[in-house]
Amino acid sequence: MKSPFEARSNYVDLSGIKLTDASAEFAAGRIEVTDDHQQPYGVVHGGVYCTFAETLASTGGAIWAVEQGFAGAVGVSNKTDFLRPTTGGVLIGEATPIHRGRNQQLWQINITREEDGKLVAQSQVRLHNVDNTEFGPPGSDR
Repeated sequence: MKSPFEARSNYVDLSGIKLTDASAEFAAGRIEVTDDHQQPYGVVHGGVYCTFAETLASTGGAIWAVEQGFAGAVGVSNKTDFLRPTTGGVLIGEATPIHRGRNQQLWQINITREEDGKLVAQSQVRLHNVDNTEFGPPGSDR
């Protein structure tokens, strides 16, 4: 199934995240770290990890939600622990569901460095299953 992020240009495009696998059971991706991803101290900004985690969880979660008859899923909480600094290279992210219910889902995301396989960040992202009536079209004020 096509990711909801592939429909139009958006923040995910700007982040450099590339999806490598996406299903209702698992989502994965990669991001090549550039100077644009670094904070002033030369390490990857925490927001990059949060964006990566939410993108993967939201992708898998949205696919599952659509299969259940919802319009999709959106993030409502993102808890990300930064475990070790990274200055460059490629980051690999893998997301799996912990819980999926009528209203919400909870996904776990592990982010590792491609070069040595070390875990650099771990996240839990809670998603809200979106009903077809909850959001208006893009650009609306709902």
